[in-house]
Amino acid sequence: MTNIFVGNLSYQTTQDDLQAAFSAYGGVERVSVVTDRDTGQPRGFAFVEMTEAEAAQTAIAQLNGAELHGRTLNVNEARPKTSGGGGGGYGARRSDSGSRGGRGSRW
Repeated sequence: MTNIFVGNLSYQTTQDDLQAAFSAYGGVERVSVVTDRDTGQPRGFAFVEMTEAEAAQTAIAQLNGAELHGRTLNVNEARPKTSGGGGGGYGARRSDSGSRGGRGSRW
């Protein structure tokens, strides 16, 4: 199974559009158009899972740079999610709140 990232999608692009485009190169297991969790609106990218690695590589080569609904697609093999945090959020700053810039203070 190969997971493919498809970026720079038009907001009008549907799962059926992507299914049709990728199935021309081989078996498509699943298509997921990513939407905003609050509004439900598409976020402009999707993931396509193809069953055969060789078919997936052909699809990537053929569809990367292709146009769909007036947008040039950015298609490549999806990178696996990395575990661990990306920093930021609550608790990311040091807790020496009394310090306002002396030696060694970074915040």
